[in-house]
Amino acid sequence: MIGRLVGTLAAKSPPQILVDVHGVGYELDVPMSSFYHLPALGAPVTLLTHFVVREDAQLLYGFLTEGERASFRELVKVSGVGPRTALAVLSGLSTVELAQAVTAQDVGRLVKVPGIGKKTAERLLLELKGKLGPDLGIASAEAVSDSQADIVQALLALGYNERDAKAALKALPADVGVAEGIKLALKALSR
Repeated sequence: MIGRLVGTLAAKSPPQILVDVHGVGYELDVPMSSFYHLPALGAPVTLLTHFVVREDAQLLYGFLTEGERASFRELVKVSGVGPRTALAVLSGLSTVELAQAVTAQDVGRLVKVPGIGKKTAERLLLELKGKLGPDLGIASAEAVSDSQADIVQALLALGYNERDAKAALKALPADVGVAEGIKLALKALSR
């Protein structure tokens, strides 16, 4: 319904902002990851939005990046997770960290977010598996090259967790090929 707003930032009060679009003020809730990167009051701002209509309210959520909005939309599809919880998750974790937590099935990372308990974290990991990450254009910030990313993916597919896979990757020469890198990483992990 409302996909994007372009206007002037009129007010900021975490997590809510007010954007003036040609004399009409739109109140939006934004995750803290977007809030910290907003321009100064009175400056132009462009936000991607997600509009929620409920029986008792019409709510507008704003995001600076498509990755944040896509992650938010995947989060609210999870049963028992509403927009407020989704905002809390995106305020506590960047989209890259969320994708990494889902890929590694890291419950501990999600339970550190205020309002997320162990059961909710487990449900999020289960229902988001395969829905976040490369298919949303979110890549690991630590993946330097395609071959290194392929080595990490191979190790994850073999059952190693992301932390161990990346530790093994650091021990490899920078210019190693995929096949040789996997062999060397497996040797390093078997020690």
